[in-house]
Amino acid sequence: MIRPRPVEAKRSSVLSVGIILAENFTLSAFSLFVDHLRLAADDGDHSRPILCRWSIMNNKAETIRASCGVSVSRTSGLTDPREFDFVVVIGGLLHKGRQVDDETLDYLRAAAAAKTPLIGICTGAFVLSRAGLMQGRTSCVSWYHSRDFLEEFPDQAVVTDRLFLVDGDRITCSGGVGAADLAGHLIEQRLGRAVAQKASHILLLDRPHRGDEAQPHPPVESGSSGIDDPRVRRALLLMEQNLGSPMTIGSMARRLGLSTRQLERLFQGALGVQPTVHYRMLRLRYARWLLANTARSVTDIALETGFSDCAHFSRQFKAMFAESPSGSRVDKLGIAPSVTEQAGVRLFSNI
Repeated sequence: MIRPRPVEAKRSSVLSVGIILAENFTLSAFSLFVDHLRLAADDGDHSRPILCRWSIMNNKAETIRASCGVSVSRTSGLTDPREFDFVVVIGGLLHKGRQVDDETLDYLRAAAAAKTPLIGICTGAFVLSRAGLMQGRTSCVSWYHSRDFLEEFPDQAVVTDRLFLVDGDRITCSGGVGAADLAGHLIEQRLGRAVAQKASHILLLDRPHRGDEAQPHPPVESGSSGIDDPRVRRALLLMEQNLGSPMTIGSMARRLGLSTRQLERLFQGALGVQPTVHYRMLRLRYARWLLANTARSVTDIALETGFSDCAHFSRQFKAMFAESPSGSRVDKLGIAPSVTEQAGVRLFSNI
């Protein structure tokens, strides 16, 4: 189970935040985060920076382009980080060129040396990691970018089953609506719950989510629809994210702060099966999809879905679907090259 080091919660009269936008940043993550600050800043709805102040920083005068094409102007250069309670990096597209320049990376290192807490939102965790500022820390990224993170930073700890993670003076957030929950968390810690609730209510958010609540599930048929228990939902998310290298049920339970027996009881109550059975079913469903939509060999697909050998995979597949893996390919639709290229890694392309 992850036991992050909490950032010290100090109440102050003003919450001051410096924001760095990466090239091709995610506009939704930025707007949800900064609008929480705006709405919490004023006693009314006049957007005056009374309780919260924020600066959009850039070392160049030109605008910063979001991934959707909208451009945002800076409000200041790279300001002394000691003036802020937090310095936030909001990332976005990973594969459209460099996200920030060397001067910005040096600024982030200077902020860390000045003991200013750093926050990475969306792929902002990648920026902090490239600056060498996440060594010995755990990063939280979106489930969609888990493979990207592990490939670039194989020696760094990462989680993809929660909205955001506070690890001492480093905070990382998966992005999307998690940015709103993180903003609410910071406002509550610094200015109080009533101020945080005011911002959330105006934005029509029904309730704040804790950082350790599960990210919305990726589009894998997991059977999670209608399951209310957050521990089961997080377990299902872990299963979906580890189809090729299956976790043991014991290690999964420890990640959730449960005993193996407790997790088994929760699954039995929510889904009517043991977690090992459901996990195997997810892997076999994924294998069936690969067989129907790619030209990969049965052996490759067996390994891709976490089976140690082809014979064992074939037995399990036939027991579930009443046909062999090779037989399931008969009369299937033709294989589109784009689908074949994506099958081993992603269900969406160009993100």
